[in-house]
Amino acid sequence: TFVCPTEITAFSDRVQEFRSLNCELIACSTDSHFSHFGWICTSREEGGLGDMEIPVLSDFNKKISADYGVLLKDLGAALRGLFIIDPNGVLRHIYVNDLPVGRSVDETLRLLKAFQFVDKHGEVCPANWTPDSPTIKPTPDGSKKYFEKAGKKK
Repeated sequence: TFVCPTEITAFSDRVQEFRSLNCELIACSTDSHFSHFGWICTSREEGGLGDMEIPVLSDFNKKISADYGVLLKDLGAALRGLFIIDPNGVLRHIYVNDLPVGRSVDETLRLLKAFQFVDKHGEVCPANWTPDSPTIKPTPDGSKKYFEKAGKKK
C-alpha cells in the first residue's frame, strides 16, 4: 500500500532516538529485494525511500510474516506489525494495524521507554504514561498511594 513508505521513512529518520535507547530497528516487507532496491534508489522527492538508516528485509516467501502472525494469506501481504523484543529475546509488545493505517513512531518510543523504565526501576507505568509521569509501585500500598494522588488531581 502507499502507507508503507511513510512508515519506513518515519522510523528511519528517527533511528538515532531508538539507538540512544539501545534499540535497533529493522523494517521488513513482503516485497522482493529488487523492489526494495528500486525504492531505496529512488529519492523521496520522486516518490521513493531514498537513503535509509535502517535495514529493509525482504520477506518475499512470506515466512517471517507467517511466523509473526501478520500474514494475510489471501492477499499475499502482511498487516502492519511492530514487535518490541527486549535484549533477552522476550517479546514485550505486539502492535498490529490494518493495511490503510500507519504506525506511530512517537507511540513506539513511548512504549520502549516504558518497558525500559519498568525493567530498571521495578515500578509499573499506568495508562498514558510518559517519562515525566508518576509510576506505581506494584504493591497494594504503592497502588493505594498512586491512586490517592491521582484522585486528588481531578
